[in-house]
Amino acid sequence: MRSIRNLLSEFRAGRRKLGEVVSHLVDLPYKNLRFARVDLHRFLRRDFPEVIYAQGKTVSQIVSIARAMQSNGNPLLITKVAPAAARQLTRRIPSLRYHPEARMMTGPIGTRQRIRKNRGLVLVVTAGTSDIPIAEEAAVTLQWAGHPIRRLYDVGVAGLHRILDHRSLLRSARAIVVVAGMDGALPAVLSGLVNVPIVAVPTSVGYGASFQGIAPLLTMLNSCSPGVAVVNIDNGFGAGVLAAMIASR
Repeated sequence: MRSIRNLLSEFRAGRRKLGEVVSHLVDLPYKNLRFARVDLHRFLRRDFPEVIYAQGKTVSQIVSIARAMQSNGNPLLITKVAPAAARQLTRRIPSLRYHPEARMMTGPIGTRQRIRKNRGLVLVVTAGTSDIPIAEEAAVTLQWAGHPIRRLYDVGVAGLHRILDHRSLLRSARAIVVVAGMDGALPAVLSGLVNVPIVAVPTSVGYGASFQGIAPLLTMLNSCSPGVAVVNIDNGFGAGVLAAMIASR
């Protein structure tokens, strides 16, 4: 919306020709790149812009999508970026920053990303150290969206005293993202301790019977404590978006 207002203001002031305005508006609400149709209005509809899922895309495709988004004033968030691809992307779009543990890239955040008020604290919790990469995906997403966060890592149910030592912190959050593999029991435990929504993320961490995250996914879906929402296996980004939406209300 801001970019449209600026465009019309420039036209009214005589700094833009009618043809330029028309060519810009033709690309709304999405830009057709043949291999991708970039949703340029998602921020207006959802208060969260489209992001780029890098896995399975070539570097050239990612760059083309990123530049289409930048030209319309959309900030950049790219997920599931391999280190080799990140090096190439940084050379071609120097403003991008790589977060290696989260395997994400972020671009500068525009002013329209900061218009939301009363952003609440979101706590990002992991059961184990091996769950941290997925937790970092949620954490980077939340920070990029402008939310204050706190991290609380390696506090799984095998040593329950570790999480109980932080009850005051748990109760200060507006939403809690809980990332766990193995048996996936931690979200239900936390849900029984606090009165805020729990966003549970099953990870593919675990031995053979965890079936690459199926076991913790089913455990979380079958939580006996209500108030637990479950995202897909290893979907830290999805958890970060959901927690951001909750904490902004």
